[in-house]
Amino acid sequence: MASSIRAAAKVDWSKLTVSLGLKKETVAALQAFRKRNDEARRVVLALKEQKTDIDFEHYRSLLKNKGIVNEAEKALSSFKPVKTDLNAQMKIVEIIESKAVENAKKTVARVDDELKDLHSTLTNIEQTRPFEDITVEEIVKAKPEINDIVEKMVKRGQWGVPGYEEKFGYGS
Repeated sequence: MASSIRAAAKVDWSKLTVSLGLKKETVAALQAFRKRNDEARRVVLALKEQKTDIDFEHYRSLLKNKGIVNEAEKALSSFKPVKTDLNAQMKIVEIIESKAVENAKKTVARVDDELKDLHSTLTNIEQTRPFEDITVEEIVKAKPEINDIVEKMVKRGQWGVPGYEEKFGYGS
């Protein structure tokens, strides 16, 4: 238990939610859960620090009616905490957990797909020929609409590409 608390304290939740690309509702549910959990831990720690023993002799010396103190002491000694059935709450937690696991699986699948796409893109980039080795015929074959655009520009007497010199400068 203590090791899991230490491990949870070391998690950078903001980086985790961003790096996994979680949906907004998943991030909101996670943050709400963390807030409730932190508040519950704070309350439990505060309650543990409180003094729990009662000095009935002190109250007997203060009060004239000793019977009230005796009744209070008897009520406290006979008090037994009620055991609560938490099955309903546990079912709700299990439902939330299953939804969170389902969302996590979807996120993992989405991240895996993105990684595959990026890997194939990287492979394509690594396998492409240098620009200097590509011929005009190959470019026209890959993008036939380029030929039509060039023909229209030549018919208009337009011999330069607008914005080319501003962007790339004059050839050397």
